[in-house]
Amino acid sequence: MLLFVASSSLFGLMAFIAKLASVRIPGAEVALLRFAVGFVPILLIPSIRKRSFAWTRLDLLLYRGFFGGTAVLFYFVAIAHIPVGIATLLNYLSPVFAGMYAAVFAGEPLRARIMLPLGVTLVGVWLVVTAGAHGPSFLGFGKWELVGLLSAVCSGAAVTAIRIARRTESSWAIFSSFSLFGVVVTAPFAIWSWVTPTPYEWLLLVLVGLVSIAAQMLMTHAFRWVQTLIAGVISQLGVVVAMFLGTIFLAERLTPRSMIGTVVTLAGVVTVIIVSKERCADEIEP
Repeated sequence: MLLFVASSSLFGLMAFIAKLASVRIPGAEVALLRFAVGFVPILLIPSIRKRSFAWTRLDLLLYRGFFGGTAVLFYFVAIAHIPVGIATLLNYLSPVFAGMYAAVFAGEPLRARIMLPLGVTLVGVWLVVTAGAHGPSFLGFGKWELVGLLSAVCSGAAVTAIRIARRTESSWAIFSSFSLFGVVVTAPFAIWSWVTPTPYEWLLLVLVGLVSIAAQMLMTHAFRWVQTLIAGVISQLGVVVAMFLGTIFLAERLTPRSMIGTVVTLAGVVTVIIVSKERCADEIEP
């Protein structure tokens, strides 16, 4: 369990470092370089490379890679424009959408008892984002908050593809498709708005990739001993870490209303995980 706590904390730390890097570097560029760094072990280690490209269901891996890459793109763009804690909170709503997609595309039942925690989650999110929406709003959601929400929508689709793909694909095959298609998805936007990083920014960008790899490896290792249900609940620690670091080191304002909304949202998401027994940590892997 300690390994999973460490993994979730590292994912929160990764979001914080991405926020530091995106002070001047566009979010799309940060996302591209995050994927590029993550792809290095696949290219350099022969044993990993062989397993990474042993693909069986190309269609599912394409869905996973495309939606996963798009989710990270939206997530990092949101991080660049709104407080890192709020961006992370919105991204971590993916279990809610994953449950909906699984009901539609994987034939999994959508239990009636999931509707109450789903409603609680939505109320919590509304409390958080309306406490300080950035830019013109729609139902209280600023455009960058909506981008963060879209990251969860896409992440939920990617998680659904993962759950189906696991029947035939290895973990490395799924990871390689995520990295490869992530590069493809983010590259056009990153190149279009490219800003040459300074040495300090290069350090931050490399750290984003390295920390995400470390978090992913710890998570994969921890799944040998931690039940899926417990893992999904612990993964929400990433939101707390990102929000804490943003508040302490970036002076991001956390109002009483947003704090209440955060607690309500996390409680709703955790309840959704418990009721649906979804594995939500797989995609936070950005």
